[in-house]
Amino acid sequence: MNQARFTRFDESTADDWAIIDAHFQIYQNDASRRVLEHLLRLKGDNHGYPIDRYAHCLQTASRALDAGIDEETVVCALLHDIGDDLAPANHAEIAAAILEPYIDPLNVWMIRHHELFQGYHYRAFYGLDPHAREAYRDHPAYARTARFCDEWDQRAFDPDYPSRPLEYFVPMVERIFSREPFGGAPSGGAPPGDAPAETSGVASDTKVRS
Repeated sequence: MNQARFTRFDESTADDWAIIDAHFQIYQNDASRRVLEHLLRLKGDNHGYPIDRYAHCLQTASRALDAGIDEETVVCALLHDIGDDLAPANHAEIAAAILEPYIDPLNVWMIRHHELFQGYHYRAFYGLDPHAREAYRDHPAYARTARFCDEWDQRAFDPDYPSRPLEYFVPMVERIFSREPFGGAPSGGAPPGDAPAETSGVASDTKVRS
């Protein structure tokens, strides 16, 4: 049998969860491929920008790489806009949630807030405060988020920039997503919500938020 037989959790058995866990581990180990497939969905539609969002992500990651930044941050740069396809009004939150179990909580904060920080360069054109990010000036992730936006993200719309192809970044993404997820339940197949809150990536991120 390769499938659990219960119809409700309170009737499940240890054998059921062993089956689920075996399937979950296979699925979890394939996460990087599915994430990269979703990144490809940003190809083609430029939303009025000089280049499409896929090319923008490759260029942001390439600029971070050219600056000599660490691999984890390069992967953050590659995937920072991955939420655009599903949640254009809240894309930063989607990207942060995808990466959160695998990366430094300060980098999670950086991705989650990059849209606000990026607004330093255009919010005034919408009648909004371009200095809104200054409310986070004392936050431990402020400097890295400002650098991410000012040096790499907001500059990554140049159609002539020599960006690396996606294949260059694939091994980096695979290494990040092969990490043991932070927090989580001892068994990967445990039902959602069973991870102890005090050890989850969300809790770790909360500790450094303003």
